[in-house]
Amino acid sequence: MRRIAVITIMFLALLAMVPPAGAQGFFELLEDVPVMPALAPVADAGIEFDAPSGRIVEAYAIGATDRQSVLDFYRATLPQLGWQAGAGDAFLRESESLKIDFFGPDGEITVRFTVAPATSGG
Repeated sequence: MRRIAVITIMFLALLAMVPPAGAQGFFELLEDVPVMPALAPVADAGIEFDAPSGRIVEAYAIGATDRQSVLDFYRATLPQLGWQAGAGDAFLRESESLKIDFFGPDGEITVRFTVAPATSGG
């Protein structure tokens, strides 16, 4: 009986380490920005630069989705991570701004995420 309990505990511990279906990850360069499930990060397309005023990071993702769905996802998700909605497609957190830009038509969209030091104007 004790053996079954140990096996059950081990099984539950292993199960807890498996991410749930549909769980998204985070960008490699932007570990505090999630990747929308409809998007795929573009490997080796981003940049990362540390400046005296703060970090500057760009990350890219592509997907068969549209601008509004991307914005809806990030407007719902980023506040849970401390980002506040700013002007347009921008978000603010502490001394940083996150800007979301779009390239290409809906359905074949490329999204650029840029984190940079926030300007005094917001």
